[in-house]
Amino acid sequence: MIRFENVGMRYGTGPEILRDVSFSLEPGSFTFLTGPSGAGKSTLLKLVFLAVKPSRGLVTLFGRDLALIRRSELPSLRRRVGVVFQEFRLLDHLSAFENVALPLRIAGKRESEYARDVEELLDWVGLGDRIYDNPPTLSGGEQQRIAIARAVVAKPDLLLADEPTGNVDPDIGQRLIRLFVELNRFGTTVMIATHDRHLIESGKAREMRLVDGRLIEMRGPR
Repeated sequence: MIRFENVGMRYGTGPEILRDVSFSLEPGSFTFLTGPSGAGKSTLLKLVFLAVKPSRGLVTLFGRDLALIRRSELPSLRRRVGVVFQEFRLLDHLSAFENVALPLRIAGKRESEYARDVEELLDWVGLGDRIYDNPPTLSGGEQQRIAIARAVVAKPDLLLADEPTGNVDPDIGQRLIRLFVELNRFGTTVMIATHDRHLIESGKAREMRLVDGRLIEMRGPR
């Protein structure tokens, strides 16, 4: 599913953000990516999402070498990946329902096919009464939950989440993690970047720890 071999990453002529990172994740695995701020967690997720290419080393996703993927192939590969960004990236002119449904619309599905699923998912993340509200009228935590619902609605092969519980209360955080666990149970590979030790210790998942751009520890199931 995901393989890094001696990967280094820098932006322009700046210092390396990632240094000699090597690991592999099997399909259907659940992994927490941990480490202090500035350790390189977000950059690693961007590499997996095909947003950037490594400065050196090998990155493969779904058996494809990132360096050999043509630009025309990126959209179809990215549709297999659900991503929760820290900055949410919601469309302000669309309602919560329309934002969550966007991946399904892009995939060519009709509203009659997905309306009930989208409504149930928004209810699950605690926004059943805000379905038709637009993002600017919602709090940061509510916007984050819309972004999470949008990332999982199409049941992607791979889910990447960058601090997905950072702006929500503990009860909602646990509900979101149960959602990720349920998605994983049905075969989605999950990788979550987080500082939350309680969250990490609440599940039997693999932990990968980055410090200063280096992978210093891996523990738990593959």
